[in-house]
Amino acid sequence: MEKVVGRIEERLLLGKIEKSGEPELIAVYGRRRVGKTYLIRNGFSKDLAFEFSGIHHATLTQQLENFALALTQAAGGLPLAIPKSWMAAFQVLRQYLVPLVKKERTIIFIDEFPWINTPRSGFLPAFENFWNSWASKEKKLVVVICGSAASWMINRVINNRGGLHNRVTRRIRLLPFTVGETAAYLKQRKIKLDKYQLLQVYMTMGGIPQYLKEIEPGESVAQVTDRLFFTKDGLLLEEFKNLYYSLFDKAENHIDIVRALAKKSKGLTRTEIINACKLSSGGYATQLLAELAESGFITPYVPFGKSTKDALYKLTDEYSIFYLKFIDGNKATGAGTWLKFYSGTSWKSWGGYAFESICMKHISQIKKAIGIENVYAEISVWRYLPKNKEEQGAQIDLLIDRNDSCINICEMKFSVAPFEISKSYQKELDNKLKVFQLQTGTRKALFLTMITTYGVKNGTNYPGLVQKELTMDILFA
Repeated sequence: MEKVVGRIEERLLLGKIEKSGEPELIAVYGRRRVGKTYLIRNGFSKDLAFEFSGIHHATLTQQLENFALALTQAAGGLPLAIPKSWMAAFQVLRQYLVPLVKKERTIIFIDEFPWINTPRSGFLPAFENFWNSWASKEKKLVVVICGSAASWMINRVINNRGGLHNRVTRRIRLLPFTVGETAAYLKQRKIKLDKYQLLQVYMTMGGIPQYLKEIEPGESVAQVTDRLFFTKDGLLLEEFKNLYYSLFDKAENHIDIVRALAKKSKGLTRTEIINACKLSSGGYATQLLAELAESGFITPYVPFGKSTKDALYKLTDEYSIFYLKFIDGNKATGAGTWLKFYSGTSWKSWGGYAFESICMKHISQIKKAIGIENVYAEISVWRYLPKNKEEQGAQIDLLIDRNDSCINICEMKFSVAPFEISKSYQKELDNKLKVFQLQTGTRKALFLTMITTYGVKNGTNYPGLVQKELTMDILFA
């Protein structure tokens, strides 16, 4: 088994599962290439007794043949006949497992679970029967089922109202690496990049292990980006459609929503998304948004003082943001392409957007750096649109509403050098604080918090304005 980098909570949970002494049904889900299979293969202290993976868009016969081959390999005997049905397949699996579970803790792994459940295949009822009639009574058995289609796993397995109702004993939603885990993963692979370079890598591809694995020692960020995104054989050039179509049966509407959000870095409400994408059904829109959120592509943020129905949705998948900004519809390719973008205004706007998204994903690191990791706080956004010419509007992309009568108003700025507050920006910050206090009526203390790459250059020029300064270093904690 190979070493698992990061994933501390998940590894601890797998250790508990292995020692629980109870029958366990584990549901693991998360987006494509996030490392689910790797975690299960290497996160336990012992080898898997059986592993089988569904095949995308395969027929029932092909899936059953694949199952027979996997069980033959696990059993190490003569080739098994292809079962005629999933009921028969699970009966054969049961016969293989019976002598094993009498001796020791036994772990089996069924990967890409949703892909196996082809129309009229009878797979899910057969699995339900396998678990309920036998596996759930075996105290030494651990069954791990895994899928990239997060919404399917939640709706059809975790929230199942039939034979699997309340049968899942543990669930693991595997998220991309944090910035700190990304740094540790690349260090293990002998990749030497400084924090600013690591941050740029994260901004282009996120903490997706399978993408990060493509980085080679000695490459600059520009070289990596050119090779993976802008060459004809680059892994990430054609990944966008493959990514969405592998997760969603009818991905066109999901992609439409992602495209709409990519154009509005400040986010859109559910109603604005329905109008922008010309969706006819509000219920269908709710389903699409839930599926994208569960898969980790978008994130809903509840505005300060509002309820969940007023949520503002933002595109928060780094790869999708980068692809739609620089690759989709762009004819520039080959070596040096990324450097051409590097000094342009589109690079600056993308950098700010991507950096904000990363900060929003690292709230625990930000709270720790502020010194409030043990203080209850709610994370939200806020915007006010003026009702007349006399009023002023304002937008806050991250605020931390604390239970100790304080609110951190966070400003996130990505720059290649220490950030300099201009006179006009100072006025904008003052206006944000005043408008927020006036329109919300809050009596809490407001602490303007600057989160930048290299710090604030001239904060002392405006005494009392910035209450807390954080740099990109805190994201690596």
